[in-house]
Amino acid sequence: MKGLESKETGQSGLKQKIAEDLKQSMRSGDKVKLAAVRLLLSAVKYAEMAKQAELTDADIYGVIAREIRQRHESIESFKKGNRPDLIIEEETELAVLQTYLPAQASREEIVAAAKKIITETGAQGQRDKGKVMPKLVAEFKGKADGRIINEVVSELLSQQS
Repeated sequence: MKGLESKETGQSGLKQKIAEDLKQSMRSGDKVKLAAVRLLLSAVKYAEMAKQAELTDADIYGVIAREIRQRHESIESFKKGNRPDLIIEEETELAVLQTYLPAQASREEIVAAAKKIITETGAQGQRDKGKVMPKLVAEFKGKADGRIINEVVSELLSQQS
């Protein structure tokens, strides 16, 4: 029945999993996971308020990726500020967040998909990057870092010029 309820209410399966993990970490007393999951659920709720609609799993993957990016930036800042205590805290939150992302796509998978989209759109060089990027980013949302996607598209389009 639980699977049916999620389809009837329209709530994403990923959001339910995160909510269940919140309850589980409360029960187990895992303070690090509890803090990370609370922050993630808060970010998801803010994104829903901004969108004024329930988020899909793909949207939630985008939120998770943004939170992961923020943790990486914080870790870099804390390294510069010589704050090893805060670095450890951010790294543990980062590890928790990464468990929610799907398996990351390999560079070869991104290249193959990019070549297909370039062919479909008829992109000819860097000026047509705007035709390729939105489709490729949507396809790999949560599965690949946007910087890697950008690198691949730039390389492939520069070869065509």
